[in-house]
Amino acid sequence: MWSGGIRRAWRDGRIADESTKRVYVVSMTDLPPPGNPSEQPIAATPPPAPPAPPAGGGANGPLGTQRSIAVTILLTIVTFGIWTLVWSYQNGDEIKRHAKTGLGGVAYLLITLLIAPVTMFLMAGEVEQLYRREGKEPPITTIWGLWFLLPIIGNLIWYVRIQKSINDYWTAHGVTPI
Repeated sequence: MWSGGIRRAWRDGRIADESTKRVYVVSMTDLPPPGNPSEQPIAATPPPAPPAPPAGGGANGPLGTQRSIAVTILLTIVTFGIWTLVWSYQNGDEIKRHAKTGLGGVAYLLITLLIAPVTMFLMAGEVEQLYRREGKEPPITTIWGLWFLLPIIGNLIWYVRIQKSINDYWTAHGVTPI
């Protein structure tokens, strides 16, 4: 009985809810009949507030681009390693824009150019943090940077693992898989 009156008032436009002000009007016909003290009218309540962001501050910037693992490796081989500079810049920039933390593309470009093994630790650490901020278990951790100690095959294993982790993160957030 009481809730039906509220529904009618909402439908008829007597109750308005705007983002800057809230007006709630209840007509006398919505109230229970007088003389029955056991039934107390229920005051109109505002709609619930929007849900709070996840604990730890969720990342909410633009999503990045998925990259083919095979194409990344092929371009790295064909360009004699120069593609790793582009790849580091692109991924570093996308992660920073999305997470609003981290080094960013230019820093990754310089670090990869000057001391490439450090990139392996830093990128893995930032991808790890993307997952941890959402309360998920990361598929890669900072320790994966140690793959640089195993020449060629270690780099290959690291690139496959890091790009797969980044691709999976973007897919989980709505980017169409490649």
